[in-house]
Amino acid sequence: MSGAEEAGGGGPAAGPAGSVPAGVGVGVGAGPGAVAGQAAVAALGEAAGPGIPDEAGLAGARQLQLQEAAGDPDAPPKKRLRAAEAAEAAAAAAAAGSGKLEERLYSVLCCTVCLDLPKASVYQCTNGHLMCAGCFIHLLADARLKEEQATCPNCRCEISKSLCCRNLAVEKAVSELPSECGFCLRQFPRSLLERHQKEECQDRVTQCKYKRIGCPWHGPFHELTVHEAACAHPTKTGSELMEILDGMDQSHRKEMQLYNSIFSLLSFEKIGYTEVQFRPYRTDDFITRLYYETPRFTVLNQTWVLKARVNDSERNPNLSCKRTLSFQLLLKSKVTAPLECSFLLLKGPYDDVRISPVIYHFVFTNESNETDYVPLPIIDSVECNKLLAAKNINLRLFLFQIQK
Repeated sequence: MSGAEEAGGGGPAAGPAGSVPAGVGVGVGAGPGAVAGQAAVAALGEAAGPGIPDEAGLAGARQLQLQEAAGDPDAPPKKRLRAAEAAEAAAAAAAAGSGKLEERLYSVLCCTVCLDLPKASVYQCTNGHLMCAGCFIHLLADARLKEEQATCPNCRCEISKSLCCRNLAVEKAVSELPSECGFCLRQFPRSLLERHQKEECQDRVTQCKYKRIGCPWHGPFHELTVHEAACAHPTKTGSELMEILDGMDQSHRKEMQLYNSIFSLLSFEKIGYTEVQFRPYRTDDFITRLYYETPRFTVLNQTWVLKARVNDSERNPNLSCKRTLSFQLLLKSKVTAPLECSFLLLKGPYDDVRISPVIYHFVFTNESNETDYVPLPIIDSVECNKLLAAKNINLRLFLFQIQK
């Protein structure tokens, strides 16, 4: 039995030629992979047996899907524009004939949310619809904020990290598709494009080797040698170079202060740390809001709780493109004297979220036992979506007791 027959054997009986399968993608095995495998066979133009959709039927269905996305008033403007452009390209290709293989594969392998080819991991729902990693995480984060079950935007089946799986066949196929270098405009397989743009392209943007002493030149790599031979910065006087270096030192001073503060805290007598797990909850308001809270934990012989909120508890954080998390530390046990502490949150040992360390200070008393909400120093909104998409948020808390 051929690979195409094996991929199609596990799926339901298909309709007549030209019909549209339930899922579009590339997969292996039975179930969702079978539907995806049939779509890939049709797109590649291989000889198909009875029941497998032909190329014209698949292209027509795809063009209809793009036209619907372009005319959807609820779709984001960027997606409507991209869908309109893709629909025009599909109509032009249909009028001119079958078109290039890469163009036909693009319409089959693109993400069903952003309509672009995935750049990294590719996930598929139980019906085989494809989503790039960024869109998949964003759908899960939006569902968490709206207290809804995340669903596939195509077939509305439930999606989650446990229900969806990566489609390695699509990832490998996309990596072999040609893509244009943004500098020299030559075509390269996507798997080689990054290396070409960083190391090999003669038109890539580079900097002068004297940038450390203030040279601001940016230009194509093939002009670098000529510029460095004529660069005026190596001939500057000592006083001119000192002014440039003083300005550069100021940009690094805050970073050095942070590291010096951390090293100073590590010399304290009483230091405690623990793994904390933020769990999602909802407020009792008429319009419920998402917040996070940890179970009680003990550090430095005291009982503590951490709370966190999204975008400072704004009314509809799911409508905002920029997302942030802020947290507060609460002392739950009674103290006989003021307890002055420094604390910071870092990523847990098994998470890949990027957090810049920031040290906060507070004096805890029985009357003032909770800090204000302070920003969780996440790099950007993409990292925040990673945390929101997870079932729980796992971080590591460090506490330093300041003794007088």
